[in-house]
Amino acid sequence: MDINELKQFEIFKGLNDKEVSLFKEKMKNITVPEGENFIVEGEVGDSIYLLLKGNVRINQALTLSMHKGGLDNREKAIINLSAAIKPLFGEMSLFDKDDRRSASVKAITECQLCQLMKDDLFSICDQNTDIGYKVMKNLSKILSKKVSETNQNVLKLTTAFSLVLER
Repeated sequence: MDINELKQFEIFKGLNDKEVSLFKEKMKNITVPEGENFIVEGEVGDSIYLLLKGNVRINQALTLSMHKGGLDNREKAIINLSAAIKPLFGEMSLFDKDDRRSASVKAITECQLCQLMKDDLFSICDQNTDIGYKVMKNLSKILSKKVSETNQNVLKLTTAFSLVLER
């Protein structure tokens, strides 16, 4: 992983090489084998991941109450992502009150990732408020985009459900 590669991730938008290097020094390179979950829904999240190489699938549990009193714990594949789009994972748990992961992320191919611990991220931001402002602004944009996409998906599901009930 080099500085220029890291600067392509939205979280580091607007940061110069020296600023990004503060984060790079704290990052850990990780290889995840094909088929392995590296983020598990419901577990405590203490880091974010940047996908450098490979493809992943984001899944969420479909925990539905069944007529017979049990739960249906099947997972729903939400989206497949490639390293080509420079995705980031785990940012939601940074701001969740219980620090819980909101989805699972599974390697579809062998993946190369960078892991940045939550404490290191916030420490750098606290000690360098100009950098912290830029990073938090970038994270806000990332989260805002995800909320907008989720709202659109809820609207589509609600519309489809309404059409089914009208029949």
